[in-house]
Amino acid sequence: MTDLSPATPAIDTSKAHPARVYDWFLGGKDNYPVDEELGRQITAMEPTAPYGARHNRWFMQRATRMLAAQCGVRQFLDIGTGIPTEPNLHRIAQAAAPEAAVVYVDNDPIVLAHAEALLRGTPEGVTRYVQADAREPHRILELAGKILDLDRPVALSLIALLHFIPDEQGAYDIIRTLVDALPSGSHLVLSQLASDHDPERTRQAVAMYAAGGVTLVPRTREETARFFTGLDLLDPGLVWLPDWHPELAVDEERDGTPVPLYAGVARKP
Repeated sequence: MTDLSPATPAIDTSKAHPARVYDWFLGGKDNYPVDEELGRQITAMEPTAPYGARHNRWFMQRATRMLAAQCGVRQFLDIGTGIPTEPNLHRIAQAAAPEAAVVYVDNDPIVLAHAEALLRGTPEGVTRYVQADAREPHRILELAGKILDLDRPVALSLIALLHFIPDEQGAYDIIRTLVDALPSGSHLVLSQLASDHDPERTRQAVAMYAAGGVTLVPRTREETARFFTGLDLLDPGLVWLPDWHPELAVDEERDGTPVPLYAGVARKP
C-alpha cells in the first residue's frame, strides 16, 4: 500500500463529514453517531436521499465502464473517493482493462484507514491512494503525477463532490486547474446536486446540512454546465443522473424515483 501524504490527522467525530454521511446512506458501518444523526434528519425530510447516493455510485460505474471499455482510457484520477463500497472504480476499470492505473484522492482520514481495501487491484494495473483536499488541485496533480503519466489521457472523476465546494472556495477554478493540466483525450466525469429541481426542498436540505456543520452548494443546470467549459460533452449531454446511459447498467435496482442530480462526461479536445 502506498500513501503519498503527510502524517494522517486524527478523525474528527465532533461534526458530520460528507463521506461518512454518504457511507451511512449506502448502508455502510464506517460512520459515527454525528453522521448518522445528520443522515437520519436528511432522510426524514427527503426519503429518496439514500437512493440518490446509490445512483451516484451507479453513475460512476457506468461512466468508468464506458471510458475503459469503449473509449480506451487507461488512467483514472478519482477525487473525493469516499469510503470504499464495492465495486470500486478500479474494479470496474481493471475488469475492462487489467492494466489500468487508478489514483484515489480523499481528505477524510477514515478513508485512509480503508485504503488497503481500495488498493487491491489487478497485478497488471496500478491502484494507489493519496490523501489530499480537493481544494488543493496543484498538490493533487503533484502527487498523482508520481503515479500517473499526465502526458497521456486521464479520466478525472468528481462524483457528488462539487456541491460541497462553494464558488468562493474556487469550485470552477479547481476544475479548470485540473483539466488544464491534462492532455487532449482526457475526460471529465462529474455529478452535481441540482438547485432547480425542487427549490424549496433544496433550501431545506442546505439548511439541514449547515446545521450539521456541512456546506452544501446546489447548482442550476447552467451553473453545472460551466464546469464543462471548453470540453466536448459526450452523448447524451448534461442530464439527470439516471438518464446517463442507462443501457450500461449492471445490477442496478431502479424504481423510477426522480434523482435531483445532474451528470455528465466530457472529452478534452
